[in-house]
Amino acid sequence: MMEDDLTVQRMACARVPAEEGEFQLCLYHNSRDDKEHLAVVLGEAEGVPDLLVRVHSECFTGDVLGSRRCDCGEQLHQAMRLIAEAGRGMIIYLRQEGRGIGLLNKLRAYNLQDSGYDTVEANLRLGHQADERDYTVAARILQDWHVPSIRLMTNNPSKIESLRALGVNVVARVPLQVSVHADNAGYLRTKAERMRHLLSLP
Repeated sequence: MMEDDLTVQRMACARVPAEEGEFQLCLYHNSRDDKEHLAVVLGEAEGVPDLLVRVHSECFTGDVLGSRRCDCGEQLHQAMRLIAEAGRGMIIYLRQEGRGIGLLNKLRAYNLQDSGYDTVEANLRLGHQADERDYTVAARILQDWHVPSIRLMTNNPSKIESLRALGVNVVARVPLQVSVHADNAGYLRTKAERMRHLLSLP
């Protein structure tokens, strides 16, 4: 069920040519907080069934700095490439850093991880849940575009379950296979073993 009192408003869209293709970037204001959520759209998306969609939570370290501690930036650009290949699709970029705990606590969690805790344990030690993300805004943005069904690019079954509970018709999962290396192997193993992420790990 979606929160009845939460609304989103499309404020402006502009053309953004990227390496992967030419996208439209649309900024949304929502009635719950001051965060500016985004829709990154390529091709015709209005009312399109089975639209290829990535619901991506902000990750400054991975998306902007290219941090190798996580797979976020790699998933974002892989999703952009898949959308470009398909000729249409949407990335909903939600401003919920660090699985919803914010950048400050994310950095504190990083320090705990460097002391030997995994990502789940670090969040719990800081007084947070393993994952505090909310996908209501994403469901509202899809509603704003009148998208009747989506093919969701994700490795996270909980994201599919959450979106379906919000009324989003997820008809298929499109996996995003990421690179595994020394800097992210433990992080990815925790995702697979403790958070049910569907990952192919060596």
